[in-house]
Amino acid sequence: MFPSLLRAYSPMKMRCCFQRSICSASSSLVPVQLPSPMETHFWYVLPDQVKSVSLLNQYMGLLSPIEKENVLSMPGHQLQKRALLARALVRTTIARYQINGHVDPRSLKFKKNIHGKPEVVWQSEDGWCQPHLHFNISHSSSMIACGVTSNSRIGIDVEEKQRKIKNNVLAFARRYFSLHEMEYLSSISDSEVQHQEFIKLWTLKEAYVKALGKGFSAAPFKTFTVQVKTDSKRSFVLAEDLVFEASEIMVESLNDPKSLTSSWQFALLELAGSHYAAICMEKDKSIKVGMKVPVRLTAWKTIPFVEDECVSGTDAVMPIGGLIKL
Repeated sequence: MFPSLLRAYSPMKMRCCFQRSICSASSSLVPVQLPSPMETHFWYVLPDQVKSVSLLNQYMGLLSPIEKENVLSMPGHQLQKRALLARALVRTTIARYQINGHVDPRSLKFKKNIHGKPEVVWQSEDGWCQPHLHFNISHSSSMIACGVTSNSRIGIDVEEKQRKIKNNVLAFARRYFSLHEMEYLSSISDSEVQHQEFIKLWTLKEAYVKALGKGFSAAPFKTFTVQVKTDSKRSFVLAEDLVFEASEIMVESLNDPKSLTSSWQFALLELAGSHYAAICMEKDKSIKVGMKVPVRLTAWKTIPFVEDECVSGTDAVMPIGGLIKL
C-alpha cells in the first residue's frame, strides 16, 4: 500500500499536496537547546510503530527531490520505509535546534565529504556565525537513530542484539577484527555470550569509523583495536544527573601502537532491550589532555510530529560502557 501511494505522486504533485500539512506540522516540533560540551543527544524511532500512511507521505514531503528519488529506488516497501524514516528523522531532529530562529526541516541542505559522510550546509547570512552542529545516523531493520553533538565530531551505530551471522562468529570476526579482539572473543566459551560480545565490538568499531568520517574503505576495521581500560571508571550522566559507572572504552591505532587515540570518548548502551548502540564522540577541545569528564547523554524515542518521549534514566536506555570482564 505504501509504495503504490508514493509512486502515485510526482515530485511536483507531492510538493503541492503536502505543503499545507507540513507548514502546520513543522511548528509542532518541540524546540531543543544545542548539546553542551561533552553531551550527546540521541534520537531514535522504531519503524514498526510508524503505521500511518498519511504520516509517511507527510515525511516524504520534507525530502529534497534527490532524497525522494533515492527512497523510491529502494527495492521493497520495507526498505523504502526505512530510508524515508532515516531522512525524515535527520531533517526533523536538526530543525528542533532552532538555529538562527525557526528552521523548516524542508529548507535544510546537505553535502557529503569526500568519504560520503553527510553534513549540513548552512545558509550564510551577514553577522551570523555558523553553528558547529554535528550529526550521524544509523539504522537496523527495526531501529533508526540520529546522534547530535555541538563542536565535537560524532559517529553512532545501532545493531540488533540478535543480529544473525551467516558464518561462525570467530570465522567472520577474523576477517575484520584485530588480534587483540580475536583473542578476547576466543576466550569466551559460551557461544551466546561470544555472539553478544561480537555485536558490541562491531558496534563500537562502526561508531569510531563513522566519527572519523572516513568510511570503512579508508579506515578498515583491522587497522585499530577497541579495548577496555579495566583499572579506571568513567561516569555516564543521563538526563536528570543520573550517574552510572561503566568501564572506560579506548581505541588504539595499530598503525601507531604507541599512541592511544585519546581524543575520542565512547558510550555503549542497550536500547529498548533489543539493540546495542555505540556512540563515539570527539573530546571537546577545551578539555585538557588527560582530564576525565562525565559523558552526558540525553535520549528520546520519537515519532516526528506525533510524540517525543525522553527515555534517559529509564529501562529503555541501559548504559553498558565497556565489554564484560571475564
